[in-house]
Amino acid sequence: MVTPKGAITTSNKPRRSTLQDVASEAGVSFSAVSKVIRGASGVSPQMRERVTAAIEKLGYRPHAGARAMRGKSYTIGVMIVQMESPFQPEVVLGITEALQTTPYQEVVIVGGIPPERQKRSIEALMDRQVDGLIVVAPWMEAEWLEELGAKIPTVVVARHGTANAFDTVVDDEYQGARLMVDYLVKLGHKRIVHTSMPSGGLEPFVLSHTARRYGYEEAMLRHGLAPAVVETSYSEAGGYIAALQAFSAIDRPTAIFAGADIAALGVLRAAEEHGLRVPEDLTVVGYDNIYVSAIGRVALTTVDQSGQLTGANSARLLLERIEGRAQPAHYVLAPQLVTRRTSGPPASEGQSSGSRNRSVHRQ
Repeated sequence: MVTPKGAITTSNKPRRSTLQDVASEAGVSFSAVSKVIRGASGVSPQMRERVTAAIEKLGYRPHAGARAMRGKSYTIGVMIVQMESPFQPEVVLGITEALQTTPYQEVVIVGGIPPERQKRSIEALMDRQVDGLIVVAPWMEAEWLEELGAKIPTVVVARHGTANAFDTVVDDEYQGARLMVDYLVKLGHKRIVHTSMPSGGLEPFVLSHTARRYGYEEAMLRHGLAPAVVETSYSEAGGYIAALQAFSAIDRPTAIFAGADIAALGVLRAAEEHGLRVPEDLTVVGYDNIYVSAIGRVALTTVDQSGQLTGANSARLLLERIEGRAQPAHYVLAPQLVTRRTSGPPASEGQSSGSRNRSVHRQ
């Protein structure tokens, strides 16, 4: 049959399954299906299994808009600053894994560096009526975050400082940087350059890179050494630029402590281009222990702060907030020094590369 021009035809697209369809398929009540989907208590394993099987068979997907009108959307908004930072996607992975056994689904958005753009990104997540927010390394002022936390359950990652209306998850980066400096000094290094970024003027709150810088400076002074900080960016290009600046100094450093592993990769590139052997001529270390750091050709000495564990704890705290906890929580992860092949005594020690222990170990 030929459809007349301009006639409206009905779609052959299958009807979307409903909660009632799932209840009929599983042979249980509508309220029982709702309990299973919400993860409510009082549901037997047998009923949960029957309802889950029916959901999979029918391909049922909850309608976010309808759920939001009933009071919950069962979505968690996650804002990261940039995809180029390997640590932040690792945090998202930890959030994803933590939410797998819950009815909640994460919605991830990249906010970018400018604070105003980050604010717009967070507001866009709120427009989707998410039930809570996890924001990673935000640059906006403390007052704005406090107002945000008063409106919606919020966890802020990688931002040091006390908060009244939101939770925080951080690594003890002061201690992590001190661990690294102590290790380098023990190897015999005295000229240790640290790469960082501008503070952003967020005091009394500080972001991760500022906490690491403070830890580095405190440890250097404690050892009677002069701190030397190069501010660029936490990127491969930023590390490369910082290394070139360090190489141009009259007293070239024997060690470069990059504030992030991604920046340490740029330092390694600059060292190779300048014919410097690592670690024979230059020790290079980082912070974060991202996946690429453990690859054999890189084998970077670094500080482990576990992005996945950070994400998992962020999700846990947020779910507690959503369930009604009102008091703010501040969760601090303990850093761990991981030594690999990019670190060794300075050349002045007169040791050959073949005599150094290059084994990988954890302290």
